[in-house]
Formats: sequence, structure tokens, C-alpha cells
Amino acid sequence: MGYVVKELNKKNKLILSICSFLIPILLWCSVSYLPFIWHPQVQITSSGSVPYLQVGSRVEKSVFYSEAQSAVNHDSAPPQGKLVNPIYLPAPHEVAKALITAFTTPPVQPDAPWFHQSLWHSIKIVFTAFFISSLIGIPLGIICGFSRKISLLTEPFVEFFRYLPAPAFGALAVAILGINDAPKIAIIVIGTLFQQILIIANTTRMVDRGLIEAGYTLGTNKFKSLFNVVIPAASPDIYRDLRVLLGWAWTYLIVSELIGTTTGITWFITQQARYQNFDNVYAAILIIGVIGLVCDYLLMKLGERLFKWKAGAK
Repeated sequence: MGYVVKELNKKNKLILSICSFLIPILLWCSVSYLPFIWHPQVQITSSGSVPYLQVGSRVEKSVFYSEAQSAVNHDSAPPQGKLVNPIYLPAPHEVAKALITAFTTPPVQPDAPWFHQSLWHSIKIVFTAFFISSLIGIPLGIICGFSRKISLLTEPFVEFFRYLPAPAFGALAVAILGINDAPKIAIIVIGTLFQQILIIANTTRMVDRGLIEAGYTLGTNKFKSLFNVVIPAASPDIYRDLRVLLGWAWTYLIVSELIGTTTGITWFITQQARYQNFDNVYAAILIIGVIGLVCDYLLMKLGERLFKWKAGAK
């Protein structure tokens, strides 16, 4: 007996969407606030008779307990401390505070950019690179999906090139384009363009052949069929592919910004990690995720308006 998949109502969709974020946050809170779950280190609050244990430093529990037992055995003052996680895993409230203070705290170095300036610089790099990639990838992908000859002429090389790691071209990009933003944009383009061509070509091939044959029956030629049948039919799915591919562009951002002069959000993350301000590191990473999620949501809503005629556009 088969079962019909029922469409969830808006309330259930909202609850499940909230839970997809709530569950990881609850796991993070449990690891951060419940000492019996993890907390492998002890943060020293009093060194007692053990001078090398500095107040505020963190040591492994085994080391702390050994030194405390040794001090008790010698009738000395044992060190005091509290169970904590390693410094690289700040608690949620610390990251939440950093999310706010990152925008209001001036940079340590006088000539360094503010956090929002670094973030805006990275956003411009991502969208500039993705725009360039799309200018080439969309038309070439559509043509490859429509024409078997052009596909055979193009896709074997594209298939080969997409396996080459984009960061490997870093030194070459710097040598050709300099040390500023151009090589960073080039790395993101290399990382997304060849995937884009193949995905869009495959999406174009999925257009219902019946529509194309109906167009020929009504008197269209191959050129008209491409522009009047194939592209309109494939556009909603290509638009969806671009939303996914934009996420790939963000994944290449950090690597690309390490090439040449370190700039943008990568500069902020590396500086904060150098001074072990991991709450700021997590805050910056979360900001990138939030920006990506908001962009995808806005693009989804725009797609619903652009392609109202497409079944399942929502």
C-alpha cells in the first residue's frame, strides 16, 4: 500500500525550520554550560603553592588534579580552578556579545579597517567574482546543453579543469594580476566557473523534449527554439542552480583572500585568531553564514516572483 506525501502547512514548516537551528545551538549550549559533558580543562583562579600555574591560564584536568594532589600531600595550598572548555570553543553568550562588539570596537591598529569595512570588502569580492563567472558560465552552459557538438568540443576540457584546485593558481594569479583584489576575484571565478558550466548545461538538457518538438512543429528553427523555448523553460532551474553556486563562491572567499595582501573578513579572522580572540573568530564566521542565508532567502523570494508560472517555484 502506497503512501501519499502530504504537504506540510506553514506552521509545521516554520517549526521545523526553527528546530534546524535550535538543535545545533542546544548542543553547543550543553557542551559549553554543562561541565559533566566535556570541559576537559581547568581555568586557574588561584595558583596556590604551584607558581607556574598562572591565574587565568588553562591546563588539562589531569595536570591540575595531579598538582593539587601533590600540594595536599605536602601540606601546601592546592591550586583552585573551574572546569572550562578549550579556548578555541567559546560559549554561545561570548560569541553573541562578540557579534555586537565587533561592529562597535575600533581596530587595534590605527590604520586597520573596521569590521564592517572588512566585511563589505569581502562581499564586493564575492559578488564581483560571481557576476564575472555568470557572464561566461550561463551562456556557455546553455549552449553546451543545447548543442551536442559544442558540448563535445567544450565539456571534456571543462570536466578536466574543474578537478584542478583553484587555490593552486594563487601564485600564478598574483604574478599576472598583482597583489590586490584581482587575483582574489580570479580564484573565486576559477572555483565556480567550470562547475557552473557543467551544472547549467545539465539543467538545460533536462528541458522537456516535447516542448522543443512542439516548437519545431509550429515552425521555429533551431535558433528560435533556443531563445523562445529552451531558455524560458530552463530559466527557473538555472536560477535555482545559481543560488547554489553562489554558496560555492563564498566557500572560496577565505582561501582567495589569503592570496597577495590579506584583506576583507579573512584579515579580521586571522588577526583575531592570532590574539586568541576566538569569540570574534566565531562571530565573523557566523556573520558570513547569516549574510549567505539572507541573500539566498531574498533570491528565493525574487525567484518566486520572476517564475510564478513555474510549477513548484516556491
